[in-house]
Amino acid sequence: MQFYSTNNKDLRVDLKEAVVRSLPADNGLYMPETITPLPETFWETWRDMPLNELGFHVAKQILGDSIPADALKQIVDEAITFDAPLVPLSPQLQILELFHGPTLAFKDFGARFMARTMAYLTKDDDKELTVLVATSGDTGGAVASAFHNVEGTRVIILYPKGGVSDLQEKQLTTLGGNITALEVDGSFDDCQAMVKANFLDRQLMEEHNLTSANSINISRLIPQAFYYFHAARQLPEGTEPVFVIPSGNFGNLTAGLFAQKLGLPVRHWVAATNINDTVPRYLADGNYAPLASTPTISNAMDVGAPSNFARMKNLFENDWESMRENISGLAFDDDETRQAIRAVKDQTSYTIDPHGAVGVLAAEAWLQASPEDICIVLETAHPSKFLPTMEQELGSGPVEVPERLACLSSLPKVAHAVSNDPKEILTYL
Repeated sequence: MQFYSTNNKDLRVDLKEAVVRSLPADNGLYMPETITPLPETFWETWRDMPLNELGFHVAKQILGDSIPADALKQIVDEAITFDAPLVPLSPQLQILELFHGPTLAFKDFGARFMARTMAYLTKDDDKELTVLVATSGDTGGAVASAFHNVEGTRVIILYPKGGVSDLQEKQLTTLGGNITALEVDGSFDDCQAMVKANFLDRQLMEEHNLTSANSINISRLIPQAFYYFHAARQLPEGTEPVFVIPSGNFGNLTAGLFAQKLGLPVRHWVAATNINDTVPRYLADGNYAPLASTPTISNAMDVGAPSNFARMKNLFENDWESMRENISGLAFDDDETRQAIRAVKDQTSYTIDPHGAVGVLAAEAWLQASPEDICIVLETAHPSKFLPTMEQELGSGPVEVPERLACLSSLPKVAHAVSNDPKEILTYL
């Protein structure tokens, strides 16, 4: 399987180049040369497969012969060791819980698969691999966990000062070892721009053997496609769900589009954002006008210029009409999000985090117009990661902090304060 740049379909590279170098020199994003629907034999048995076996078939279909089948199966088996169950809030509204991995966020699917894929692709290299990643919350924690003390790697995480929750910050700043945290005086968009600027310096990238763990890296998106299949098969046979996706950098939605290209029946996509609504505005009028991001209580979605929008446009061949026929965009502010957290708890006894609450608001809006549909809302992180907000809305009782997160609270934060100048990273390289 070859991979091309969204800026130039004639630029083709193999999987190692796409994954290890992460970003093409032309500032596009890598895409699989083809995404072919899964064969009939898959659909005959897909509902009964273990999740890791299902994931292997999906990954194999996207990657082709880029990784031998036995090696790919081992990668998936080691990465996907936790479930993603559907929890019904009503007959028409289901929650897909994606927080059962080690860092309590959906990013565990992508980070664990990516770490093992990189280890396989670089196993014969003799140069240390430097993973450079920007985070608006959960990516950094998942990447830090996946790469912590992995031989031959070091990780540099950039996060916006004051832009992640306290416990999210502890996941980034307490591991030590081969993990370095940079606290950037700026927004997530600044962090993302700093990472991209360093990747576009090809000499610097080669000198320090840089790779990215953000969703600009194609290996992050492939395993995120797994749970769309897993969610759909938990519904009655023949049901075509509406997937409602709390969205920031839009990697999750892009992975869902990959799943649809592979043949998964999907009724519609709903991109749910907070007031950082660049994509919903584009879907409304066809004008892509990114703005500086604004902080909200759903901080992982505080993205003004989502990277994966380039992949979305590519999948729809830059056809705005086609995209908006398949994807609807809805945006909600913090007051509405807070109200939704309370309402979900009052009406269903379920505790939902701020990102999932935005998804529930979008699902309810969709169901008002299409009451017979079944909506699946992606609950991307455990509510305990946003404890101050949850306690403000629900009091101090309802949210239990899992031990693997609670144990971090007393550990000292170790982070380096930097400006938003891309050259700041050079010190740590």
